Amino acid sequence: MSQTDSKMEVNPDLVRERAKCNFNTLELTHIIDGGEENTLQRKKIENIALNSGAWKDTVGEEHMSHKEKYENSVRKSVIYGSIMKNELAELSGLEEFGANFLAVRRTGNAFFKEVTPVFQHFGQFIPTILGQCTPEQQSYWLPRALDMNILGTYAQTELGHGTFIRGLETTATYDPETEEFVLHSPTLSSYKWWAGGLGKTVNYCIVIAQLYTKGECHGTHLFIVQVRDEETHMPLPGIKVGEIGPKMGYNTGDNGFLGFDKHRIPREHLMMKHAQVLKDGTYVKVARHGKLSYGTMVFIRVVLVSDAAFYLSKACTIAVRYSAIRRQSKPRPDEIEAQILDYATQQHKLFIAIATAHALQFCSKWLWQSYTALLAQMKGGNTDSLPELHALSSGMKAISASDSAQLIEQCRLACGGHGYMMASGIPHLYTYVTATRTFEGDYTVLMLQTARFLVKAYKQAEASQPLTPTVSYLAHAFSGSKATWDSRPDGIIRSFQAVAAGKIAASVRNIRKRLQAGLSEIDAWELSTIQLVAAAEAHCRAVIADTYRKEIVRLTANSSPNVKVVMDQLTTLYLYYWALEKTGDLLIYTSVSEMDLVDLQEAYEELLQKIRPNAVGLVDAFDLRDEILHSTLGSYDGRVYERLMEEALKSPMNKEPVNEAHFKYIKPFMLKGKL
Repeated sequence: MSQTDSKMEVNPDLVRERAKCNFNTLELTHIIDGGEENTLQRKKIENIALNSGAWKDTVGEEHMSHKEKYENSVRKSVIYGSIMKNELAELSGLEEFGANFLAVRRTGNAFFKEVTPVFQHFGQFIPTILGQCTPEQQSYWLPRALDMNILGTYAQTELGHGTFIRGLETTATYDPETEEFVLHSPTLSSYKWWAGGLGKTVNYCIVIAQLYTKGECHGTHLFIVQVRDEETHMPLPGIKVGEIGPKMGYNTGDNGFLGFDKHRIPREHLMMKHAQVLKDGTYVKVARHGKLSYGTMVFIRVVLVSDAAFYLSKACTIAVRYSAIRRQSKPRPDEIEAQILDYATQQHKLFIAIATAHALQFCSKWLWQSYTALLAQMKGGNTDSLPELHALSSGMKAISASDSAQLIEQCRLACGGHGYMMASGIPHLYTYVTATRTFEGDYTVLMLQTARFLVKAYKQAEASQPLTPTVSYLAHAFSGSKATWDSRPDGIIRSFQAVAAGKIAASVRNIRKRLQAGLSEIDAWELSTIQLVAAAEAHCRAVIADTYRKEIVRLTANSSPNVKVVMDQLTTLYLYYWALEKTGDLLIYTSVSEMDLVDLQEAYEELLQKIRPNAVGLVDAFDLRDEILHSTLGSYDGRVYERLMEEALKSPMNKEPVNEAHFKYIKPFMLKGKL
């Protein structure tokens, strides 16, 4: 049942909550979607994909074995793929990835609580072909991939190496006599590991391997490799492939391993947009090949920021609706039990989750616009903006995954014991998002990549050289005095920038101090990495705060007064929250006083009370259908206890009054006790 069903009976508490909301939720939905037309298009896509009920399971995945989960996910992947191919393909703009990606992702969430085995086919295989193949290669591979005549994945990570791409061990050695590359896994640690869909589903794979030709290694390059026969689906000779087994999450997908024993592929299967090997084995690369190869990674990290926002919006929708329904304790003996959403501690847990979902969503759109602008520049050969965007997407991906995972867990805790149930929907969200903290770049490694860019930017500021937009605040890092504290939103943002500038400066000083003590650059950097990670975190938080505030001001410029007010309250809450979380940093790098912090705490608590009447309206504005939420606690109608019981009765354990284990084990044991 979804909120579009007019016949539903809605919990009276939710009816009252929606009645007292003082802004138009649909108006806010349009802002979140990027305009009314986008909302209408999204709803149209959701209706086509979901109204038939094809997303439903006869038995919940929670009750299935690992093998059954995979097979059920494959079944639904075919159904969903058919809907995408036959029913959604005619919608205008769908061929443009950015246009309807969010709507497609939402409908996919209805079909797959965790992940589809073909996720990487669309998420990495096709985008990498677009980004790394020549036009001639694209003309061959893209039609086959888009029509799903072949299914592919992306194999980078190995048992022994992940983020450190230069350390990958898989080799691709060119044989000019046969015009083939010989792929080989020289050690167990060189086996590819983790690639989604690789275990049992795909028949092709993009493999990253060290390219050797004429006895020289030219570093890691991308190859399209057939791993299974297109007819029999059997692994090809020289290939060892399989599934890696149960995981903390993602168990509807078949993450796999892949090893090569001198497996041969045609020369043309090297992705040759940025580097080529001629027939005689001569290696040819275009200028700035190393920079251009970052394109796919940047793309994926930009998408993951949006993913983090989306999954967090689901969690806070569930937790806020449940908190409006759940009643606990009697603060006053003569009154009924209070809604737990009325407790300040509950508001403290949940309202920052709403604000963060907004912050990450609007920042991801801004990041996407920056990425598409960069693509246009790169087509003209200009890669000047790539280092900043690479650093920014790395740090933003790390922060968004970390913050979302923490806040989703906070939402689960806010739901008490019922949040622990899989039927609440929150455990699925947590296991999905917490995985993103390490895949496509580990948190710490990505932060250090951002830090390298920041150290270079600091040196540019030191030399009075021009700075790129996101680090322009470094121009003020050399005044020698603390930043003046100002509790207004723009003032807090400037304070966050001052903290970031101070931490970057401290990191640079420590690196230089260690260099002067005789350490090598590598050792000086390594011993400073704790401070460098902290500096990168501070920078990313300053960028998110600044971007969130500016985007909301821009997007609500023509909004109704009440929408402007509630969105201003959320952005201010976000700033207050992080200022209070980082009081130690503010005391070091700004002129904030103890009394200023006392006043800020009081203002924060008052703001929670102002947002409280609109809490349910704010999560309703995410417009997440019940089919997408998959939650007994967060459904639009608020029938929490009825849905919990309905789900419990679906358990296969309840199909028989007495389980055979009683007669097989318990009863004999009890009888022995009577002897």
